[in-house]
Amino acid sequence: MPSFQIQQPEMTGQLTWLVTGCTSGMGESLVHAILAAGDRVIATGRRRESSGIERLASLKDAGAAVMELDVTASEDVIKAKVDEAWSLYGHVDVLINNAGYIDVGVFEEVDEASLVRSLRTNAIGPLNLTRAFLPYMRSRGTGTVLFMSSVGAYYGAPGASTYSGAKGLLESLVPNIAAEIAPFGLRTCMLTPGLFRTNVWTPGNILYRAPNIIPEYEEVNRGIKDLCKNGDGNQPGDPRKAADIIIEAVKGEGRCEGMTLPPWLPLGADGVQAIRDNSEAKSKVCNAWEIIASATDF
Repeated sequence: MPSFQIQQPEMTGQLTWLVTGCTSGMGESLVHAILAAGDRVIATGRRRESSGIERLASLKDAGAAVMELDVTASEDVIKAKVDEAWSLYGHVDVLINNAGYIDVGVFEEVDEASLVRSLRTNAIGPLNLTRAFLPYMRSRGTGTVLFMSSVGAYYGAPGASTYSGAKGLLESLVPNIAAEIAPFGLRTCMLTPGLFRTNVWTPGNILYRAPNIIPEYEEVNRGIKDLCKNGDGNQPGDPRKAADIIIEAVKGEGRCEGMTLPPWLPLGADGVQAIRDNSEAKSKVCNAWEIIASATDF
């Protein structure tokens, strides 16, 4: 397979960002951090009880352009939204695929619909949005696409199959995109946050919709719900601090001056540790099994 040297385009001056999933949490923090950095940002959110525009009112008041965008929409709708977004400022320098949700369920209790629903929001939607942006970015010869991953893609946890599975798809697919678009001066990066104090675990946001309840898993499910309940509001990470690091890493400024945007960027001490532990565990397997596993050549 060919390998490409990832080009590092100059990210100077005022940048234009588009961030998905901005009605709360990390997305909202990213918008405020981008504005504080003096850049322009298009904040997007999907319709729930009210329109996405209404849910983004505070960000509009802060200076962001706002759009309603559901990443699970059809490819035609996504393309039209990208056309609209591009026309607002004439270009978009950075796309942050942040929108997502967690639907907790023991694997044996979920069904195909549960898996597909999570994949569509947490992986397929971001990929469709990225595909719609690439022709524009490619024609300019500059652009950065960020994907929000999770430490869940690096270790197993009860109840996390649908969410972590979607993030795992991104982890394995995005490096291929990176190799394909590098010759055009475009970059990608997987953002891998640990536990941050957003409302992602707040009741009403975190969902428990497994349709096939099995009595034998009652204790496991109780433990999962207790963990999420007790962890809500007690996560160690500050989302605004993570947002500041992301912006500095993309622009190569501040603490990240002179550094190259990496293919994977862990966020939080627990994010760093999760990737390190995963890498070391795989390395140990390779060391232990190398002689046996390598004896396969003709």
